[in-house]
Amino acid sequence: MLKRKIQAAIEQYLRSDSNKMLVVDGARQIGKSYIIREVGKRMFPNYIELNFAKDKNGPQVFKDANTVEEFYFQVSTIAGDKMHEKANTLVFLDEIQTYPHLLTLVKFLKEDDRFTYIASGSLLGVTLRQTVSIPVGSLEIMHMYQLDFEEFLWANGFGESAIDEIRKKYEAEETLDENLHQRMLDLFKRYLLIGGMPDAVNKYLESRNIVEVRKIQEDIRHLYGLDASQYDEEHKLKIMKVYDMLPSFMENKKKRVVYKDIEGGDKRWKDYADEIDYLIGSGVALDVKAIASPSFPLVESASKNLVKLYLNDVGILTNILYQYNVSAVLEDEVSVNLGSVYESVVASELKAHGFELFYYDNKAKGEVDFIVDDYDQLSVLPIEVKSGKDYQIHRALNAFAANEDYKIKKSIVLSNERIVHSKGMILYLPIYYVMFIEHHIPKAIVL
Repeated sequence: MLKRKIQAAIEQYLRSDSNKMLVVDGARQIGKSYIIREVGKRMFPNYIELNFAKDKNGPQVFKDANTVEEFYFQVSTIAGDKMHEKANTLVFLDEIQTYPHLLTLVKFLKEDDRFTYIASGSLLGVTLRQTVSIPVGSLEIMHMYQLDFEEFLWANGFGESAIDEIRKKYEAEETLDENLHQRMLDLFKRYLLIGGMPDAVNKYLESRNIVEVRKIQEDIRHLYGLDASQYDEEHKLKIMKVYDMLPSFMENKKKRVVYKDIEGGDKRWKDYADEIDYLIGSGVALDVKAIASPSFPLVESASKNLVKLYLNDVGILTNILYQYNVSAVLEDEVSVNLGSVYESVVASELKAHGFELFYYDNKAKGEVDFIVDDYDQLSVLPIEVKSGKDYQIHRALNAFAANEDYKIKKSIVLSNERIVHSKGMILYLPIYYVMFIEHHIPKAIVL
């Protein structure tokens, strides 16, 4: 069983007496059902799993379950022998977005308080936008992502105590010794190839065969395309067109979505707003919004029209770009520019660690790859990502950090360079230290 960070939060919820239903949301194939199932079976003697996607494609017994009693009756036809008391019975509503009317029923199931509940959703962001009857305050949504780099290290036998020691080095802005640096960098590059999809990681650990890993990644990519088929033909084709073009967007000079390149003609953001919202809402793409004049909090000055879109998994990206040629990533081939790959993995790490993503876009001064809110300093933190040896060349970041109007306390450059050092307000860190850049949420604030 792959160890996942979200496990502790799920266990905490199931031990609580929350009046909301927890819904673990995220893209398909990231391990939501598996981790809920493992935790649920261990904590509850009576475990009931209802997969609504299978039900919809099969008997459809929950299609018209619009009341609490109708819902319980249908559950009893499947698992009546396991319907006991709340303390020992867990009902897992898997793929709850399949039946939007059940999202409306959640409030009444919780008020009835007969059993303990938990749910998962794969296209929840899309469904919630289309569902007007969600009872306010009835859902607690927790977003889940594929394995991040720290979880990938766990899967590869890296102990928590070792990671804690490396974290201390990061916090003290200290450098790892050469041997440990090389080991971390090697694992990081393997993560670029394997990514964080649980099936891909498990296949890598089992076989060490990139061909078998790539097959899984290709199957997941195909599945994401099939998910778009729920829409009418016009929207489905547009979604697939935008999705297929994500790697090419990352290779253009601005690295953002160029609307006229999708289908030609004088196209604008509004022509693809629904399709882009679908890709973001389904979790298969990560959006990074443009900021021209950054100030805390960044959301107040973000542009919805100028956006970068990253694939949600770096392994899927390197499959598209390099297929079975692992040397393109592992051997630092001079002819291969890994800029989009490094940016993609940083985007997914920051997103998984609780940050909303923005980038600096200034016609006169250039672009900075990422900006995130620094809530502790009530400021913003610019982050530049470098994949080559020219990691100290970053004119836009220099101008950004020097602008007194932006009130920058610190900025970061991530690269393959081992030595941690500072120049003015710019801190140079090895790329794998991105695993420790987190948005920390305090357990409690007493007023």
